[in-house]
Amino acid sequence: MKVSQVAAVLAVTASASAAPWRDGKKSWGGHWKGGWKNGHEEKCMDGPFEFTSTYSVVATPDQVVNSDNEFTGGLEGAKGFYEYGINSKEDYICWNIVLENFRGEYQSAADTATHIHEAPKGQAGPPRLAFPNPVPVGDGKKRISIGCMMGPYETGIVSNGQDTGAGFTVKQIEDNPSAFFTDVHSSLAVPGAVRAQLG
Repeated sequence: MKVSQVAAVLAVTASASAAPWRDGKKSWGGHWKGGWKNGHEEKCMDGPFEFTSTYSVVATPDQVVNSDNEFTGGLEGAKGFYEYGINSKEDYICWNIVLENFRGEYQSAADTATHIHEAPKGQAGPPRLAFPNPVPVGDGKKRISIGCMMGPYETGIVSNGQDTGAGFTVKQIEDNPSAFFTDVHSSLAVPGAVRAQLG
């Protein structure tokens, strides 16, 4: 797994990317095959990345299930804003993750507690991608993680003798985004603090 994070870009990108959910619109999010410049130019920022698809979702506690596929309620009051840009030709993913009102410590058997898992809505499934956990900014009520990584991927979870990220490519997300969800895990809500399906 190759991870790239640039501190100088963090503050600029975080403030620019925070605008979509604070501009007074009733909804925020979406998925655009072909990337952000596929008829959605007004939502784009110029940059060096070419995405074959993008995903913007709001993760909430009411979507979290445990390993028995029972709804847990997650971490009350927490919310996550997840933006992903995928390039399936070169097998890389970029992210801008903002958590609000996250409490407790990050807790997961994986390398980190921030993931994309493979499972449909209402079901649990293995992590396929593990992202650096968001770090507190300002008064600490908001946490941010921004970066990019390229396959091969590792999660730190071994199942049937291999890592759950082994052999995974981001094209699998493009092929069936509703089969994947993103989440973060807290010591106060180990099955998940918040969750959102990508499609």
